[in-house]
Amino acid sequence: MNIVPRTLAIVTAVGAMLLGPGAAIAKDYTMVSIPKLRATWFDRLEAGLKKAGTEHKINVSQQAPASADEAQQVRLIEDAINQGNNAILVVPNDAKSIEPVFSRARAQKIVTVTHESPNQKNADYDVEMIDNNAFGEAAMEAMVKAMGKAEGEYAVFVGSLTVPAHNIWADAAIKLAEKKYSKLKPVGTRFPASEDQNLARQTALDIVTGHPNVKAFLCFGSQGAPGAAQAIREKGLIGKIAVIGTTAPSQAAPYLKDGSFSTAILWDPAEAGYAMAYIAKTVLDGKKSSIGPGFEIPTLGKPLSVKGNTLIYDRPLLVTKANVDQFSGF
Repeated sequence: MNIVPRTLAIVTAVGAMLLGPGAAIAKDYTMVSIPKLRATWFDRLEAGLKKAGTEHKINVSQQAPASADEAQQVRLIEDAINQGNNAILVVPNDAKSIEPVFSRARAQKIVTVTHESPNQKNADYDVEMIDNNAFGEAAMEAMVKAMGKAEGEYAVFVGSLTVPAHNIWADAAIKLAEKKYSKLKPVGTRFPASEDQNLARQTALDIVTGHPNVKAFLCFGSQGAPGAAQAIREKGLIGKIAVIGTTAPSQAAPYLKDGSFSTAILWDPAEAGYAMAYIAKTVLDGKKSSIGPGFEIPTLGKPLSVKGNTLIYDRPLLVTKANVDQFSGF
């Protein structure tokens, strides 16, 4: 009599009874997202991660630095490696600072995916929701439209001088202005103030005081435009100085509604979070060869282009006083 197979069958049957007919023993992969900082924008990114987790049976969580601190972000990535996650998803504060720790992750066969960091070294993939040059140009055009007249001084804010996407957008915007709007003049080059609303406010106040001919603030980074808008309010300059920025609608809403913030130009970070998790799962499933121009992500479709390890989608979004209420909860 063969006792072993019968015993295994009994154990399996008892386990199934205990778990119930619809229960799953465990989800396949564990992933952690580490964005730049805790902010509404990255809460929305987390919503996309959770959606991907539910739909594709992934255990996904998010750990964010309290502020846009590259050293703290690197420590969180190191923690994620030590915890044995299958994939680490990062929106870098500094592309270079994460290269060594990503190399360590790669050595341990942990999949790494970034966002807002095109062609990130040592990452498996980066995913962008917009074409960076076109996005920077669109932001400049939105600024000019809000100004009403393309002349005067304008200031450009970025999160830091080492945030890759912010500086690519700024480069494209400034280049377009130089080519197309000869009467527009930048104040300095750019100001690293867009990841801290208080810093952005104070920087804007200083610029308004020192440059009375400033007519617009172009802010790349989620906290720049709200800070500049605060300064515009305080100085009584609503309607006289335009503010354009990459800020989540829920945070931008009060400023858009009182006119201190002209237009938010962005994309839905939930789509980026979903895409990061889906790409990581595809690699972990052994299907890396399928990731290319024909690669299709549910709800997003195929990329506009693929450059190196970077998948570029075309998902820009303009939010104004007229449509901001359509985006409640974001």
